[in-house]
Amino acid sequence: MDLIKAIIIAIIEGLTEYLPISSTAHMGFAANLMGLEETEFLKMFQVSIQFGAILSVVVAYGKKFFDFSNLQFYYKLAFAVMPALIIGFFLDDVIESVLGNQIAISSVLVLGGVVLLFADSWFKNPVIHDEKEITIKKAVTIGFWQCLAMMPGTSRSAASIIGGMAQGLSRKAAAEFSFFLAVPTMLAVTLYSVFVKTWGKETLHPQKGYEMILESQDHITIFIVGNIVAFVVAWIAIKSFISLLNKYGFKPWGWYRIVVGIALLVYFYWFK
Repeated sequence: MDLIKAIIIAIIEGLTEYLPISSTAHMGFAANLMGLEETEFLKMFQVSIQFGAILSVVVAYGKKFFDFSNLQFYYKLAFAVMPALIIGFFLDDVIESVLGNQIAISSVLVLGGVVLLFADSWFKNPVIHDEKEITIKKAVTIGFWQCLAMMPGTSRSAASIIGGMAQGLSRKAAAEFSFFLAVPTMLAVTLYSVFVKTWGKETLHPQKGYEMILESQDHITIFIVGNIVAFVVAWIAIKSFISLLNKYGFKPWGWYRIVVGIALLVYFYWFK
């Protein structure tokens, strides 16, 4: 993977991480369409550039993340992230095995799109409009909803936002809490993928993520530039998404997922 292709993947990560359209699916499709070999470094890179996207939320909502007088905020995130950490740890190998199955991911993209078409009509009367009104119990429930995104193609953002709306949150409050919850969730996933997970266990040379990054100057450059690009693009996407969601709801995203998913199903079924 050269630097230009890495930047393209990072742009896609930044654009799609906080939108309800699945960043994992889009990065996988892009890598496939660009003819990239599905190496362990590519898979690790697609996970690790989430670090840049994490920083964009912290910067965009700096007052919230650095308001140490509001300890309830941190408690909610700590409890809400626990389901994903526990379930994700045990399902890591299963999740990785699905990442290369583009037919399955495309199908999930379509099914998720159908759900989004009806999401606005299902949750019409929100009662919670601010993060401070979210109880720890509701935060944990949203955390379990987020676990649905362990199936590639689902979208962590879509699962947690719909989970929030199911708990009575307004679209804006649900989207913002989804952003907040992404920080500990993706930070844990990134740290695990870089420092803990052993990639290529079935190969002759299994490596930790950081070992793959440090094995060449090209890998170091790709990792650093990828995270910077993901940060900048995600920051722009975050600023735009809330207003678009309030104005148009979920239907445009639902139709987008359905059209793209069907197109990709045709492509991967007939031409690959």
